[in-house]
Amino acid sequence: MKVYAVGGAIRDTLMGLPVNDVDYVVVGSSIEEMLAQGFRPVGKDFPVFLHPETQAEYALARTERKTGTGYKGFHFYADPTVSLEEDLQRRDLTINAMAQEVGPDGKWFGPIIDPYNGQADLAAKVFRHVSDAFAEDPLRLLRIARFAARFPEFSVADETLFALKAIVQSGELSALSAERVWQELARGLVASKPMHMFQVLLNTGAAQVLLPSNLTANLAEEVFREQLIANFELAGANLDERCAITLMDLSASSIRSWADAVRMPIEVRDFSEIFSDLNLLVKRSTNGIYQAVVVLAWFNRADVWRKPDRAQEILSLAQKIGFQVSALILAMRNAQALNTADIIAGVEAQDRSNGERIGGAFESARLAAITAALN
Repeated sequence: MKVYAVGGAIRDTLMGLPVNDVDYVVVGSSIEEMLAQGFRPVGKDFPVFLHPETQAEYALARTERKTGTGYKGFHFYADPTVSLEEDLQRRDLTINAMAQEVGPDGKWFGPIIDPYNGQADLAAKVFRHVSDAFAEDPLRLLRIARFAARFPEFSVADETLFALKAIVQSGELSALSAERVWQELARGLVASKPMHMFQVLLNTGAAQVLLPSNLTANLAEEVFREQLIANFELAGANLDERCAITLMDLSASSIRSWADAVRMPIEVRDFSEIFSDLNLLVKRSTNGIYQAVVVLAWFNRADVWRKPDRAQEILSLAQKIGFQVSALILAMRNAQALNTADIIAGVEAQDRSNGERIGGAFESARLAAITAALN
């Protein structure tokens, strides 16, 4: 029984990057032996165990054979006779198919085991798939798109680009779960260069399958791509901002439709929808001059009264990418500063239990405060 650190941990170590998680592969062992040594099983599709002391995950070396559609349509075979090279061969990219032996003390030792020339591709900064089985797993397309955003200096090998196109042409992208599609896209969005992810999706034809049609059409335009890249640089790297910037030229209804399709978290969806509405409001203004009633409608849509922090984040994002929203920020602060007790006191005593009258009084007071700020 031998234990190896494999995959991303080896890649990141060679690149001088911090290693947060380590994948371990056990060669020459069995389920019975792992259990006898105190490992606790957690895997459902294939044998994965938790170390009795560190709780790190250890997987038995395995091979796989495609038996159905999608990224779950595989039969895994784990046996003491499966070699490390066979286990590495099922991995996606050569730069992720390297290993180093781990001693009883948990330290790595010995040479890097690199049967598929991952170190050469790492030096050349190339994404290259390990075997022809690569195209059998549609999830790998999204993973490479995400890697392109994380490692923007890398290029996709011609033969790997051909394999990615084959995945799209196979129709198997439709077998991916909505949650997994969003998870990979979200990780790419917060990487260093999200546009590189979108470029892979465009180059392979996957954008037409996975992204909103209006966004795909926009991404095909060089001017849009350049502006998107500039906006990414100006804004923060958090998911809310990156997603809102990407989708801001879509209507709120289009965003809602796609968000539902990919199971986007509600808070991210709402942030994007409200930012899209703000984008429309700014475009319809005249040289930064706004109509108070329209501004109030957006404030109500953004729920600046109950969620002031989110509203401030949205307006700050707009300001960072060059929108003229200083007047809106001032108007929001004026309206938020209104004294609730004073507004209610201004309503006739007999109407103070009438929700509609109270609501109307707040609307009038807020509109007056907004008008004063805009003027």
